[in-house]
Amino acid sequence: MIPLIVHTPRLLILAASRALLTAELHKPQYFPVLLGAVLPTDWPPGDYDREAMQYFLEKLTAGGREAAGWYGWYALRKAEGDTPRTLVGTGGFMGPPDAAGTAEIGYSIAADWRGQGLGTELVSGLVQQAAATGQVRRLVARARADNPTSQQVLVRNEFALVGPAEDGYVRFERVVVPAAVL
Repeated sequence: MIPLIVHTPRLLILAASRALLTAELHKPQYFPVLLGAVLPTDWPPGDYDREAMQYFLEKLTAGGREAAGWYGWYALRKAEGDTPRTLVGTGGFMGPPDAAGTAEIGYSIAADWRGQGLGTELVSGLVQQAAATGQVRRLVARARADNPTSQQVLVRNEFALVGPAEDGYVRFERVVVPAAVL
């Protein structure tokens, strides 16, 4: 089983579970309670919508324990001073890596929390997670061609632009060095 929590300097990145996704979709009043975090006013952010939540829930339900950690992740800003722990974004993988060790990631930060480097930190945590599995050799990601901020998040995390993708996106890739086994 792969680790289901990643810590970065300002974030706790938590793998989505069936319980969290079910609450998010069907009992939203319980969702922040289960997370132990405050929700931003504009939740859910970006491309992370009900369809994505449902997709992740279906995949986790069908895949059982082996699917844990290979879909959605929540980015929680650690409590600091008067600011409580807050859900600031989401990201994750579009599924387990293929036979060649390639996995795709995606991410989105809530509007109220953009411009603070949290997207870069979230992607860094996802790369760390991919390396920790020992199964991922290459990560791919897409960013809208008209969103240079999202593209910079990837570049800061050592992704290289490899060309256009479909529907107004550009594609990025990076090699993942598996974490050393202790």
